[in-house]
Amino acid sequence: MGAVCALPYTMTFPEWTLLLGALLLTMVFASVLLDRLSLTSAMVYLLIGWLLGPAALNVLHPDPFADAALLERVAESALLVSLFAVGLRLAVPLRDPRWRLPVRLALLSTAAMVAMLSAVGVFLLHLPLGAAVLLGAILAPTDPVLASGVRSEPGNAEHLGFSLAGEGGLNDGTAFPFAVLGIVLLKHDAAHVPWLHWLTVDLLWTTAGGLAIGAALGAGIGRAVVHLRSRHGHAVGLDVFLCLGLIATAHGVSQWFGASGFLAVFAAGLALQRVGERPSAGSEALVASAGLAGHSYETKATHSHHASATMRESVEGFNEQIEKVAEMAMVLLVGAMLPSAKLVPMWPTLVWFVPLLLVLLRPLSVVAATSFDATSRGQRAMVSWFGIRGVGSVFYLLWALRQGVSGPTADTLVSLTLWTVAASVVVHGLTAGPLMRLYRLRRRKATSPSAQR
Repeated sequence: MGAVCALPYTMTFPEWTLLLGALLLTMVFASVLLDRLSLTSAMVYLLIGWLLGPAALNVLHPDPFADAALLERVAESALLVSLFAVGLRLAVPLRDPRWRLPVRLALLSTAAMVAMLSAVGVFLLHLPLGAAVLLGAILAPTDPVLASGVRSEPGNAEHLGFSLAGEGGLNDGTAFPFAVLGIVLLKHDAAHVPWLHWLTVDLLWTTAGGLAIGAALGAGIGRAVVHLRSRHGHAVGLDVFLCLGLIATAHGVSQWFGASGFLAVFAAGLALQRVGERPSAGSEALVASAGLAGHSYETKATHSHHASATMRESVEGFNEQIEKVAEMAMVLLVGAMLPSAKLVPMWPTLVWFVPLLLVLLRPLSVVAATSFDATSRGQRAMVSWFGIRGVGSVFYLLWALRQGVSGPTADTLVSLTLWTVAASVVVHGLTAGPLMRLYRLRRRKATSPSAQR
């Protein structure tokens, strides 16, 4: 018996503002309750999106097939904001050995996940090779927002949050060459694929070029702003413009040169985080004992010992708020799009596919990245479990649909992607709190003086 959906209802502008305001204020006051119930805001957004969508109230009806172009831009914008925010938060020096794990996860684990999902697509789902590779590219990236709840702190020798956030920041870019390869294989057989072009341009240049362009822009613009503020007292304030302007510029320039916009924005955030102070000769830092909070923003922003830190804090504070709004918008849309992901014909496949990806393939891909280092067993287990799927997967799905993927292949990709993301939001959200508490408790016990005797 099919589900009965309400007729589409077109809300007026005042009704939309009331709904949005009520949702935002509800999340403000419900944050304490969510913590106590070990729920995440993403889980609430997913449920509300489903209720507002065609499955219930039908006031939100985004169609991944008909509205792919618009939804792709929304997902891309949300992902760019998230990647810049993650880059700003990763304050660990670039030469620090802690970077080895997220880099290997972004490169080796992503490649391994694409390969394994391609095999699943061909042999178990009976997809064409191109569609199978595309499925791997769509579901390989982990989410930089949902995985970055624990922030990195310099001086912490082993930080799970840093590894997951770094992986999520990088692999949204490293998955792109495989998505391109999937589209090419759908149009040509493997013997006629321009492999040299794919290797040199789509793989190597998009990755290296994106990182280089973003790093150059983040460092150059950051240093220019610090110089103008600390030497001339100009360019003070407008940190909102600096944040959005740097994101847009890094993305636009990298795309102009055919490089990865995602990696460029992530690298721009990393570079801005590392812009150093430029103390003037004979100047002294503000007295720490008096408390920097006692000084005005203008005083700190134009002081040669504090201009860079003030710039970073202001940009990061603003970007964090945008990031939360972007997360809300995207997860709401995922919930509303779930009725488009045909559950009834696909549920026998979903029953084994989602657990296979989250419980078997993700850990195997992590093993590929951690086999040759000293990653602890506990950290490897946590990284294996928290391979959260989210905005990156939704973006690549919509990108693939806009590239012309259609018919049964498109139906399969939409169903597998949206239900995998929804399942990931729920199961990882339910387990994040308890597992993180257990992980920290075991780490404290392992590093306590009594355990080391």
